[in-house]
Amino acid sequence: MRARRGLVAAATAVAALLLLPGAAPVLAEPQGHGPSRPGPSFTHGRVAVDGGALHYVRTGSGPPLVLLHGWPETWWSWRHVMPELAREHTVIAFDLPGLGDSTVPSDGYDKATTARRIRQAVHALGFRQIELMGHDVGALVAYPYARDFPDEVTRVAVVESPLLGFGLEDFYGRSWHFLFNSSPAPIPEKIMDNEDVPTYLGMMFDRTYKPEALDRKRYFAAYANPAKRTAGYEYYRAFAADAAENQAKAAANRLTMPVLAVGGQYQFGPLVGTSFAQVADDVRTAIVPEAGHYPAEENPQFTAACANLFFGATPPGQPTPPDLAACAP
Repeated sequence: MRARRGLVAAATAVAALLLLPGAAPVLAEPQGHGPSRPGPSFTHGRVAVDGGALHYVRTGSGPPLVLLHGWPETWWSWRHVMPELAREHTVIAFDLPGLGDSTVPSDGYDKATTARRIRQAVHALGFRQIELMGHDVGALVAYPYARDFPDEVTRVAVVESPLLGFGLEDFYGRSWHFLFNSSPAPIPEKIMDNEDVPTYLGMMFDRTYKPEALDRKRYFAAYANPAKRTAGYEYYRAFAADAAENQAKAAANRLTMPVLAVGGQYQFGPLVGTSFAQVADDVRTAIVPEAGHYPAEENPQFTAACANLFFGATPPGQPTPPDLAACAP
């Protein structure tokens, strides 16, 4: 046990130097981790899909806007922007399969299968044509959703992740978590136990521009379950297959709907747009100021304003602030 603690601590210290640039039926409501509702208009539920059930949080009314979080977070990462996005939209934030309060499927962590499961949940909730916004791993899921079901996605925003097969691999050497998470089972499972979660995830959060903006205790609790950690690793273990599929399908299935590529000023910045321009015809690049890898938490005001502008929630004729010009529809 002591030797393993030393290995985790040493790996974390190395990682500090190597992170990314810039340093259907509704089921019983889950209990969740920590406070369950940031406001009275938030509704929780679960929807049955292939392989289990997806937890979602819903608010607002209007055209559906689906939000997909990244790793190592949950739907909670959208908590600050959801009320503003809900002014003109029905906002549905899912926990990805296996994460948060969604159940853990036995397989199907490739991003195309994950997208199909999200789509099943969307249909079960009574929606078909949606707008879509994904962060980190959620962006990697948003892409095959839009690619494989283009008639059902009118607009898509991808936040803080280049695309697998089109640039994300270039950063594997910049942060050890890519290869650690994607290592074959049970390597990370044996190295990382419950007591190590705050050290490992805390390191990930500490390297962003505003680490104090992240509700790390909630995320530590969400990944304290070994099954949830394994689900997170499985998303990374599927990266090679995801990249190969993206490359095989991209030329014949270019995205034609508008794409908003969002990067944090102190993390990926314009590189998200550079990546997605290889697979989409209409890409707008927006840089979130004063933010690193977690724009929805580090600068929720700009993130929500940019998304609302892109998704058409800003009243017609209202002047666009210069700093939001890239977000215009």
